[in-house]
Amino acid sequence: MTIDPITLSVIQAGLQQVCDEMDLSFSRAAFSPVIAEANDRSDGIYSAEDGSLIAQGAGGLPVFVGTMQYSTRTLIEMIAEGRAATPQPGDIYIVNDPYLGGTHLMDVRFARPIYRNGEIFCWLSNTGHWPDTGGSVPGGFSASATAVEQEGLRLPPVRLFKQGVMDEEIYAIICSNIRVADQRIGDVKAQAAALMVGEERLNALLDRYGDDVVQEAISELRVRAREQMSRLIDEIEDGTYTSTAWIDSDGVVNEPLAIELTITKTAGHLVFDFSRSSPPCQGPMNSVLATTLSSVYLAMRHIFPEVPISAGAFEPLEVIRPRGTFLDAQYPRPVSGCAAEVSQRIAEAVFAALVTALPDRVTAAPAGTSGNFALGGHDPLLGRDFVMYQLSGGGYGGNADHDGLANGCSTIGISKSPPVEIMEQNFPVLYHRYALREGSGGAGKHRGGLGLDYEVELRRGSARASFVMDHGRFGPQGALGGADGAPNEVEVWRDGEMYTPEHLSKEQDLPLRAGDRVRVRTPGGGGYGPASERDSALIEEDKRLGRT
Repeated sequence: MTIDPITLSVIQAGLQQVCDEMDLSFSRAAFSPVIAEANDRSDGIYSAEDGSLIAQGAGGLPVFVGTMQYSTRTLIEMIAEGRAATPQPGDIYIVNDPYLGGTHLMDVRFARPIYRNGEIFCWLSNTGHWPDTGGSVPGGFSASATAVEQEGLRLPPVRLFKQGVMDEEIYAIICSNIRVADQRIGDVKAQAAALMVGEERLNALLDRYGDDVVQEAISELRVRAREQMSRLIDEIEDGTYTSTAWIDSDGVVNEPLAIELTITKTAGHLVFDFSRSSPPCQGPMNSVLATTLSSVYLAMRHIFPEVPISAGAFEPLEVIRPRGTFLDAQYPRPVSGCAAEVSQRIAEAVFAALVTALPDRVTAAPAGTSGNFALGGHDPLLGRDFVMYQLSGGGYGGNADHDGLANGCSTIGISKSPPVEIMEQNFPVLYHRYALREGSGGAGKHRGGLGLDYEVELRRGSARASFVMDHGRFGPQGALGGADGAPNEVEVWRDGEMYTPEHLSKEQDLPLRAGDRVRVRTPGGGGYGPASERDSALIEEDKRLGRT
């Protein structure tokens, strides 16, 4: 049977729509601002055979494009080997173990098998960032953790929902190990409901076109994605391309970590070799293999966005497993910084390596940090504990066509900062400043975008603040003669005195009292091309608007 192009296109759009509706349902029903407002989540469809990606929501975090495929594959393997319970219709597995295809512990995955005629046709899976999963500090971002147990509760694949009914005993175990547990039920039910919505929409698509036709379309879409990616890779001249990106420190040892990348291009194929990178580190800036793979995939998605999201798009990309480096973390290495920070340095290394080969497609380095700021404490007015998680944007790198975007979302996702009003409504904080960081973009023919400058005060009670950020020691790299963007800056004002973290953008468990403030200035993007080539009209505009 050969599927016609129109039917193929309709089914492709239908699969995408299923994922988009899951994304929308998840955000609309979730309680936590980090999911409901910041959209730190993703939903997708995965094959029953090996967990390969079929489709992912356009509004989901790109960093999950590889990790959810990896975790679904691992779950299928564990079921086959008897290391995870055999599924039944209506079951939903929960897992957040980083070493089984995850990211950090706060990214909690649900997976639901979809049955057709008594057999599993595919899996639906989603990931949501929970504000807290226990551990030594509120929010899970322990900047000085030396073992994963210090970062929170680690869950292997277990069935939280059995034939449509939540297992109250498993849920009680989870709640007994996390902070503000009474608020998690809203996120749990939202996450499960999104998969139920996906099942309903997917069944409607299958009923309309038939299982065999949809399965053939899935196979054809995978082949086409692989062929399209290969053709685009052939825009790169055969050869070897190298780069280096730096992590400020691991949060424990105040020395930088190097990501050393060599990319080898042959016909329609790229090989990524990170074997010269720094060894495993003591602190939480290790990356599990799934996140390292996904970081390469999302970087190539930035470069070739026209390739549809499918497992086929990854097949021409070979990542040599970086054994013995901090990019292949093994238990019990801490990993809280891997998804939000290390992943972006990996993407930066890919950009820096390929910008000379694809100058019209690749940008200078973006801000490259999610600005993870967690604040946990007690609100005496409401008589309850709270955990606030703030992520923030930064400047994008300049490119061949124009200046970088100001205050864009992180490289790894589409997450946006929750509105200030929502944060002030939900937590005992007051924002004194929330503005563009003037002058933070790297100079160049096309300058980098501006970062963000915000300042937040604890209004009442007491709290503990933790930061796992990056680019505080090194600003985002300029490209082709452009200057680096401004580095990250963190200031904590306690009792009227300013404190700067030893690790610049990493710290944990700082006690705050009412009236204490935190100010963060996020990085600007790197500049593209020599500043001497910048158009004089753009220079005058920058001066007039105070951007320099």
